[in-house]
Amino acid sequence: MKSSGVFKAIIIVLILLLAGVLAGGGYYLKKQSERPDYFANTTVNGYDVSGKTPEQALSLLAGDYGNVNVTLTEGGQDAVSGMLADFGYIVDQDKLSSNLKEVFTRQRNGFSALIRSLSGGNTFTVTIPFKFYDEKLNELVNAGHLPSERVVSVDAKMQYNEKENYYYIEPEVNGTEFDDSSLQTYVRDQIADCVSGNHPGEDLTISFPEDIYIKPVVTEGDVALNTTVNVYNQFCKAKITYVFGSQKEMIDWNTIQGWLSIQDGQGVLDDTKVSEYVISIAAKYNTRHYDRTFHTSYGTDIVIPSSENDYGYTVNEEEECRQLVADIRSNTEVEREPVYYATNRDYGNPLYYKREGRDDLAGTYVEVNLTTQHLWFYKDYAVIMDTDIVSGCVAKKAETKTGTFALAYKESPSVLVGTNAEDGYETEVKYWMPFYEGQGLHDADWRTSFGGNIYLTNGSHGCVNLPPYAAEAIYNNIDAGVAIIIYK
Repeated sequence: MKSSGVFKAIIIVLILLLAGVLAGGGYYLKKQSERPDYFANTTVNGYDVSGKTPEQALSLLAGDYGNVNVTLTEGGQDAVSGMLADFGYIVDQDKLSSNLKEVFTRQRNGFSALIRSLSGGNTFTVTIPFKFYDEKLNELVNAGHLPSERVVSVDAKMQYNEKENYYYIEPEVNGTEFDDSSLQTYVRDQIADCVSGNHPGEDLTISFPEDIYIKPVVTEGDVALNTTVNVYNQFCKAKITYVFGSQKEMIDWNTIQGWLSIQDGQGVLDDTKVSEYVISIAAKYNTRHYDRTFHTSYGTDIVIPSSENDYGYTVNEEEECRQLVADIRSNTEVEREPVYYATNRDYGNPLYYKREGRDDLAGTYVEVNLTTQHLWFYKDYAVIMDTDIVSGCVAKKAETKTGTFALAYKESPSVLVGTNAEDGYETEVKYWMPFYEGQGLHDADWRTSFGGNIYLTNGSHGCVNLPPYAAEAIYNNIDAGVAIIIYK
């Protein structure tokens, strides 16, 4: 019975003590809730606001957040610096005050907050609201406001070394120009990350981002650019000089470049343009099968029609196109004559002897006037022989063919054979110089006279008969291909 009474007494004491504690705690809480400041050991966003009113906490946080210094650096050097407000970020004190008061209210209305205050303290986090003004940041952060002068980016480009005749790539230049809006967005984002934290920490340094610069579009490693340089260097040294006596026609890279295209990484010459050029050369310098104006030894000009002009130069356009392309692709300097048709297709006779520009006689030719029955042989503009002749018989309709021909060859001695059934013959001559279908120049030692009207009734079978001394002089000084010009 005695122990039971003791136990009851203990229980009563504990209840009284608990009631006292609760009454004291309630009284303490009531007193604390009536205070205008935060409990002891209270932090907001890491700031100790113990014993401070919400207004005092506002002043502390707004001042600290607002006083962050922001520096934008470029290339390790300060470019622009200022407070957050200079960059358009200003603490919204009305909203921050509301947030701090909400924390204050939560602390006053919670018994647990009081207990935590007494034991370890209260920690609160509030959003620090900012007002942002675009125009202030944009005014401060732009190319015109930064101290460094902007450098324009330059694309890599192909250059030509005229002295050494080759192409190379001039590397690109990485400039420092940028788009203002891109930099402004970047700076704004960096500042936003900073001010969104619980504590602003140290001053903010923002490094200029390298990738914000406007880069060159074409770089040194550009595939298309390198392909062009490589192809051009395969053609740019080509120089083809056509020789027409002392006159010359030249094509080089200035012309060839216009004929060249790049297909699948390879240089391709335009066949049409190559052909057009060869055709233009042929039109300028061809002399065969054109109307030929000839200045006679009598001082008059005659015209030998194209149908009778079988002497001269004709460019073999198809072969010349092939040769020209090969010369261009050799990428070297070439000097030569064009590819001509060199011999008559029907008889294998040479078509020309020499030329000076478009003058394909160049002072060396045989002139025969059938009307006056006279011949002149010029060599290098000097008269080698001047003699009367006897040409083909008019009465027998065996007249000598008029026109311009090339001497086919020369032979000494030779036997002339006539196959005409009515007037066949076989005659040995010492100097034979044929020019057209069995007709030629030769000595005629059986004749005692030349010139006059002999050819009308007692002329040759078509050849030009010469006194032996004249035939010898001509034979010894003439070569195959020399022009024989016969006219009336």
